[in-house]
Amino acid sequence: MLKIQEIRELIKLIDQSSINEFKYEQNGEKVTMRKQVKSEATQTVVREVPQSVPQAQQVPQKDPVQTVSQTEVQATQSNEQVKSSDQTETNREGLHTITSPMVGTFYEAPSPDSSAYVNEGDKVKVDSVVCIVEAMKLMNEIEAEVKGEIVEVLVENGQLVEYGQELFLVKPE
Repeated sequence: MLKIQEIRELIKLIDQSSINEFKYEQNGEKVTMRKQVKSEATQTVVREVPQSVPQAQQVPQKDPVQTVSQTEVQATQSNEQVKSSDQTETNREGLHTITSPMVGTFYEAPSPDSSAYVNEGDKVKVDSVVCIVEAMKLMNEIEAEVKGEIVEVLVENGQLVEYGQELFLVKPE
């Protein structure tokens, strides 16, 4: 059974990603989270008890549906995300985009104690490792693909990323 803190962390991760729907099932308990694609930014967490469990064994849920308000979701957004969305609209002409080759978790460093592989302003080579994307407990090193300078880091450390999601902007040399 997921604890309320785990559910809140999941909500934050889903909100920060481009994922619109998330489903999780463990021991017959299901959790589904959906983002509304329209202008209203609310998410719903639904807990379901499987129909195969006899009525006598079902535990009544006090609050089967929990909705996170738009203001609470907005409060969880960091200044970096707001900054990133503003800069996304800037002119990207002539810049190379490094994208995620898979769905996973973005890590800027090889370990929590290490410094980031690259920061804005750093020079990279074609084979320079710029980050790690963890997928299914496998750490996949992502290379720059181009020689140049990192102009912008588009995601935050620990953020869930989608296939094809932009990670870095590089000014090629």
